[in-house]
Amino acid sequence: MIDTTTRAKPLPVEDRQAMIIDAVIPLLLERGNAVTSREMAEAAGIAEGTIFRAFGDKETLVAAAVDRYLDPLVLRTALRSIDTDLSLDDKLRVIFGLLRDRFNGVIRMMSALGRHGPPPNREGRHEFAAIIGELLEPHRQELRIEPEQVAQFARVLAFAAAIPAFGESIPFTTDELVDLFKHGVVLRPESGNQD
Repeated sequence: MIDTTTRAKPLPVEDRQAMIIDAVIPLLLERGNAVTSREMAEAAGIAEGTIFRAFGDKETLVAAAVDRYLDPLVLRTALRSIDTDLSLDDKLRVIFGLLRDRFNGVIRMMSALGRHGPPPNREGRHEFAAIIGELLEPHRQELRIEPEQVAQFARVLAFAAAIPAFGESIPFTTDELVDLFKHGVVLRPESGNQD
C-alpha cells in the first residue's frame, strides 16, 4: 500500500528564497513597487505566508530580487565566456551586446521601482574593464588606446544607447554602435592624399 499522506521534503531556505526571487523579478519589472505580496506569492505558486517566513517582509524580498537582478557577476561571467579567438570586430559586437543588455536591464529595473541615481551594490564595478582589457589585449596593435580604456569608452556609449530618451528616439543597432565606436563620425583622408 502506498502512503499518499507523505509530504514532499521541504526546500532548504536558500533554495526556497531563490525560487521566490526568480518568480518575483518579472513582476517587479512589470509593476514595480505596486506589486503586492499576494501577487508575488501567486507568481511563485506558494502561500502568501511563505513569503513572510522566507523573507520577513515584502521590502526585504524586493531588495533581494533587485540585488539578484543587478548582480554584476552575470555580466562578468558572460564577458569571460567570450571566445578569445574571435576577431576584434566580433569581440566588440559581443561586448557591446552584453553591455547594452546589462544597462537596459538596470535602467528598466530602476525605473520600474522609481529609483534614481546609481544602482546599489557598486562593489567591484570596474572589474568588467579588466576583463575586457584582457580580452582585447591580443589586439593591442589595432587599438589607438589601451584595452581597458576601450572598455570604459564602450561602457559610456552602451549606457547612453540604453537610456530610453536616447535609445528610443534614434534607435541604434549594436552593429551601428560598433561601427561608430571603431570609426567615429569624421572621414579621414587617405594616406598619400593629404593636402
